[in-house]
Amino acid sequence: MKKFGGPAFFIDRSDINTDEIIPAKYLTEISKQALKPHLLEDLHLPGTVFDPRSPALARANVLVTRSNFGCGSSREHAVWALEVNDINVVVAESFARIFRQNMFNCGILAVELNPGDIDRLFSLPADVSIDVDLEEEKLTAVGGDGRSVTCTFHLNRFDKKLVEAGGWLAYADLNY
Repeated sequence: MKKFGGPAFFIDRSDINTDEIIPAKYLTEISKQALKPHLLEDLHLPGTVFDPRSPALARANVLVTRSNFGCGSSREHAVWALEVNDINVVVAESFARIFRQNMFNCGILAVELNPGDIDRLFSLPADVSIDVDLEEEKLTAVGGDGRSVTCTFHLNRFDKKLVEAGGWLAYADLNY
């Protein structure tokens, strides 16, 4: 089974839309790989200088953010941009419905946590690593100072099977 987790990158903002995840001008690309250098290229964080080419984002396998992640247009390209950048988990208070399902269809885990748990994750110091136990439906985040936060989440049975298989196509190959 696929392992979920790894180094985390935190984006302290709600309502990050699909145009910020991958700008629309790249939607004509004919390969997922062509999207890779443009992940979060148009993301704006008020009061912060955000560098989409930061080493911390480049090594991240997990994104942690606030509510309504993936809102806006319901294009798969935004999920593909996460996929080719080795993001295998996004943790948020909530996701746009179609975006969330596109994540599961591509084998990427969408973990919804309550605002208090999200705040606890954001309180950890730099160099956070997150490990996800899909079977137990819990995640453990460990900060650079060794402090940890453990949270539980829930997935419906079908979405869990999709991500366990590696996405919709792999699930269909196994079951049909």
